[in-house]
Amino acid sequence: MSVPHSRTDDTAESGPAGLAARIRGALLTPDDEGWDDELAPFNAIGVHRPDLVVAAENASDIQEAIRYAARHRLPVAVQATGHGIAAPADGGVLISTRRMNAVAVDPVARTARAEAGVRWHQVIDAAAEHGLAPLNGSSPLVGVVGYTLGGGLGLLARRYGYAADHVTRIHVVTAEGELREATAHRNPDLFWALRGGKGNFGVVTSIEFGLVPVATLYGGGLFFAADAAQPVLEAWRRWSEDLPEDMTSSLALLRLPDAPFIPEPLRGRLTVHVRVAFLGPPENGEKLLAPLRAVAPTVLDTVREMPYTEVGEIHMDPVEPVPYHERSILLRGLDEAAVRRLLEVAGPGSDCPAFVVELRRLGGAVARPAPVPSAVGNRDAAFTLTTVSPPAGPDDPARVVLTALEPWGTGRAYVNFLTGPDEVGDARRLYDPETYERLARIKRQYDPHHLFRFTHPIVPGDADGV
Repeated sequence: MSVPHSRTDDTAESGPAGLAARIRGALLTPDDEGWDDELAPFNAIGVHRPDLVVAAENASDIQEAIRYAARHRLPVAVQATGHGIAAPADGGVLISTRRMNAVAVDPVARTARAEAGVRWHQVIDAAAEHGLAPLNGSSPLVGVVGYTLGGGLGLLARRYGYAADHVTRIHVVTAEGELREATAHRNPDLFWALRGGKGNFGVVTSIEFGLVPVATLYGGGLFFAADAAQPVLEAWRRWSEDLPEDMTSSLALLRLPDAPFIPEPLRGRLTVHVRVAFLGPPENGEKLLAPLRAVAPTVLDTVREMPYTEVGEIHMDPVEPVPYHERSILLRGLDEAAVRRLLEVAGPGSDCPAFVVELRRLGGAVARPAPVPSAVGNRDAAFTLTTVSPPAGPDDPARVVLTALEPWGTGRAYVNFLTGPDEVGDARRLYDPETYERLARIKRQYDPHHLFRFTHPIVPGDADGV
């Protein structure tokens, strides 16, 4: 809901015309050509309806947009790619950062700097020229900043941890319109909160992070028919317990549409997809995968040695916009009873509507504290359990999957795997109480009027509690 404008709205300098004159990018209203294109997210589950859109071209544009919003007590939303749309902007100012897409790689320091609108494929390509790789997720089309602020659980997570663990510097515009630098030594509380606190503390203009020496890996997917779901899931559960950290793996029950862009063996039917990304020699990867390949015949096997630039083929995430709900919980473990329950609600013979029901094995570097502490917590979890389902209301039957596995849950969820309006609520479920209270105090310091609330909102607190 829009906050009423202040009296100064009537003056040209303080009104939209004044804002338009002070920015390099474009200022759009609902009547302007290009309005719908600027607002369109990759995930069409939500529709933004702001009062104004600032198509920012630099950090100064973002500062001016936030100062305008603060002056008129308007909430602020930000969108780069729109993959992880949480709360659609209803009124207020939306800052579109997709034009801020510069990437710089320092091969000697093994670092990269990405502006606010950069997508992972840009960093992957730039780093690959030097035999390096970032800690991106399954889709190279996702925005760097939003992914990293939520932690960043990627394809090399068990070996290198969260993407946020490798961030060294963040430039962010906070609620009063100031451009701040946050590092381990400069504004350290803000640096701690930004890494894991998502978009609650300002609009990031650029982010710097470490790269890892990876040019190739052994990766891809093993697809099995539905009738092999039980033995494959049980075998994967046991197999993943003692994996070396060089192997990151997930398993998904897929119900893909009967569409031309889907490989023929997977169209319109339930399949079981085991995904792997292995950093050791390919021959060692072959040996590691042998027990899974022996469980049942595969309908498709895409595992091979590949350049890191092709890692998008491991999960084969959609490359065209699609509406979907994404929900998740964290599991403390997965025993035989949990496997049986999961198959009851999401396996063959169930009426599960989800496109994807996914388990990601955690552990390894993900379970260890970050070298520089951050708000990315829940490191004791063993798995994420995630559903990706068609648009539906609060009574979406896909919720049954997560509810059924709650007895094995930690009581928490992973913020980056929660998208869609129905998943925006009390952010306390994302953090342990101590972490949430610290985040709320820092929120009060940097955003006391809660301008940045179109996210998984952390409510401003105080030193005596929240």
